[in-house]
Amino acid sequence: MPNRRLIHHLGVFASDFAASEAFYTAALAPLGVEAGYRTESIAEYWTTGQDTPSVSLETAPTTATVTRGLHLAFEASSRTEVDAFHRAAVASGGLSRHEPRYWPEYRAYAAFVSDPDGNNVEALVKEH
Repeated sequence: MPNRRLIHHLGVFASDFAASEAFYTAALAPLGVEAGYRTESIAEYWTTGQDTPSVSLETAPTTATVTRGLHLAFEASSRTEVDAFHRAAVASGGLSRHEPRYWPEYRAYAAFVSDPDGNNVEALVKEH
């Protein structure tokens, strides 16, 4: 399968769905990622016009199932998008882990923000 992807979709279970939905919706918008499917307790995020790969945000069934400790990285197309991601993520309740900068060890310009449950959410653009 020449167009096969490594990841089809990933699920994130939030302790406070409304707070997490506001965070992810705002933070991912500058990257061209939108909630293509939405209910009261689920938001499925994907790139406009492509429903895979995707990230599903859902209300955690119990406190024991809240997603914590996840590092989730989203590809950006430019440094400008990474900067906009960081600004939007922090403005929507995220906590900055690392402001946008070039990381020579990864050959990438990246920013890192904690989501409302403490997951490490990153936006990056590779610079070879």
